[in-house]
Amino acid sequence: MAEFRGDQAAGLRRLFGRAQLRVVTFAAGCEGVGKSGAVANLAAALARQGKEVLILDENVGDDDQASLFGVPARHDLAHVVNREKHLDQVLVSAMPGVRLLPAARAVKKLSRLNLSQQQALIEGLGEMEQPADVILVDTAVDHQLGFSPLGLAAQETVVVLSATGSAITEAYALIKKMSLGYARRDFRILVNKVKHPADAEAIFDNIAQVAAQRLHVQLDYVGCIPQDEALKQAARLSQPVVSAFPDAPSARALRGLASDMLHWPQSGTEGGGLEQFVQQLLHLSQRITPSPIHAG
Repeated sequence: MAEFRGDQAAGLRRLFGRAQLRVVTFAAGCEGVGKSGAVANLAAALARQGKEVLILDENVGDDDQASLFGVPARHDLAHVVNREKHLDQVLVSAMPGVRLLPAARAVKKLSRLNLSQQQALIEGLGEMEQPADVILVDTAVDHQLGFSPLGLAAQETVVVLSATGSAITEAYALIKKMSLGYARRDFRILVNKVKHPADAEAIFDNIAQVAAQRLHVQLDYVGCIPQDEALKQAARLSQPVVSAFPDAPSARALRGLASDMLHWPQSGTEGGGLEQFVQQLLHLSQRITPSPIHAG
């Protein structure tokens, strides 16, 4: 087992050794806050700034990334794990600079992967011909744990919420579960679907104050995305708003968020990136169990 893990680490270092690779997980406490749309638009904004972006997508149905971009996705990372498909048959080109890797089925079976399947996962990812500069992980909400193991594996976790009471409550519950259950202390907060930036800042101030007092966690405000008609129209067209309506307020906000993301201080220990993410994902998926922690 030790030799196998050593081979895993060496292979990932060789295949994904980009010093500047950034892996950012996006999570939400409930449906309806626009998390997946925010991920898609941030990916497009990063691509328009010259970055190669990979979206690791755990969602299915109308909210998956392929549907948001209006492109077909026929396979899943599980096909790579089972050695049924090569990675290039699973990757989906959404637009220049943005690729999608559907992974809903693969994530559900992570805790049951044997050593051969774990090796297939690592070897399969190694087939990626064009390395990514940024990996955005779009987690699903409907887990028995209340959160995805993908949300624990990455050092950067962005919690997306909207300006409603239920969304704020559920976001706090998610932070509480990750904090008390798995000792996560740092989260970034993105407020979506707001009318005015001041509203988003007030929401953040309130949740940050409560979290600091009760959970002893650090929340960092990354900004907000205004809800405008251009954003809705772009979604109906299955296009990123930064491409379809680049002068819209939401497009300007997303470009700013994308630029800021590239300059976030790197968290965690040296030697992170995709190597650490995949190893953490395999490690945690074998060990996490449903938690009795509830919001309060």
